[in-house]
Amino acid sequence: MTDSNDFNGESNVLRFQSKTQKPITFDRKELAVILGLYGRYVAEGDWRDYAIDFAKEAATFAIHRRASEQPLYRVVKTPSLTQKQGLYSVVAPGGLILKRGNDLEQVLRVLVKKPKLSEV
Repeated sequence: MTDSNDFNGESNVLRFQSKTQKPITFDRKELAVILGLYGRYVAEGDWRDYAIDFAKEAATFAIHRRASEQPLYRVVKTPSLTQKQGLYSVVAPGGLILKRGNDLEQVLRVLVKKPKLSEV
């Protein structure tokens, strides 16, 4: 004996609203700023690879010393944090947020090496 609601279709079907949310991406200007800094460090031999991830919540540009390693730094764009903590953040390997803000160039300054004085 079967229950009348077992196989009638509608009562057992869970329907989820289809939200076709586009992934968060970096625009051309943002990529130009990030790749400009990245290119400088590639020329110095410090960085060798990168990965870009576009998700529903955030876009991530991961910077690697070698392709097989975990990223040295991640530049993350999270639009939901624009009013709270800032649209952009630079994250260190352990998850430590080095800098946050709404100006990408200002946030990326945390990655710029300070010039060192050399002894003669």
